[in-house]
Amino acid sequence: MSLGDDQEGSSGYGGTGQTRTHLPGGPDVYGGARRSGRSSSRSLVTVVAVVVLLIAAIAFANRGEDDPSTSAQGAGGRPKTAPTSATGQTPVPANAGSVPTGFAHDEQGAQSAAANYAVALGSTGMFTKTTRDALLQSIITPARLPGLEAALDKAYTPEFNETLGLSREGTAPAGYTFVSRTTPIGTKVTETSAAATTVDVWCGGLLGLAGENSTNPVTSSWFTITMKLEWTSDTWKIVTHSQKDGPSPVPGDDKASSADEMAKAVEEYGGFTYAR
Repeated sequence: MSLGDDQEGSSGYGGTGQTRTHLPGGPDVYGGARRSGRSSSRSLVTVVAVVVLLIAAIAFANRGEDDPSTSAQGAGGRPKTAPTSATGQTPVPANAGSVPTGFAHDEQGAQSAAANYAVALGSTGMFTKTTRDALLQSIITPARLPGLEAALDKAYTPEFNETLGLSREGTAPAGYTFVSRTTPIGTKVTETSAAATTVDVWCGGLLGLAGENSTNPVTSSWFTITMKLEWTSDTWKIVTHSQKDGPSPVPGDDKASSADEMAKAVEEYGGFTYAR
């Protein structure tokens, strides 16, 4: 609830916060008899008791859901859905703008690694050779690094950059903002072992050139990245990765923002440095 909502509830029309006016010697214009102080006290005690019981019930219910010893079955024998919040591991350290490393050697650590690697693979740094190589060195298993670098060099060519409105080196022209962002929506482990884990990362993405008269305006997309990770050098690293379209929601009726609004949003809203 916002501060404005609270203020409106205490003084606005139509709520219990209305001022009751009782004229001397006249009837109560709002109707009803005036309550005694004893009756008001009993009502207050009753309200407080109900609130305390409600808080206790919520706390008990939450404890039961967080308790790992509780059954994995939900109502009707259906499996419970996986929690969407972190399960207790301390986020790994990372400098601003770098890719986190040192994830936990468990399923949560693998999902966190895959989510953060999806962000890196969808960033603007992939369109410039030097930054792309640096990103790949931090997230790809060493044995696979040379082959993947060569494959991506063939994909992110100077000619490809030009089709996006960038320079051949991957930079935006003056007066334009290049947007390339991947945001993880959720993760799912499909295979796991002590040494390797495969994770699906459902993502939303933005790609395009924001600016007046841009021929490549920023568009959104939905896709799923599948990563096979292996445990090496005390962290998870990518062995292979692939991408497929969807799942995609039905488009809403939102009005597209102007090029200036999109460019301003990208500059003001920094990307995440740690996911999940």
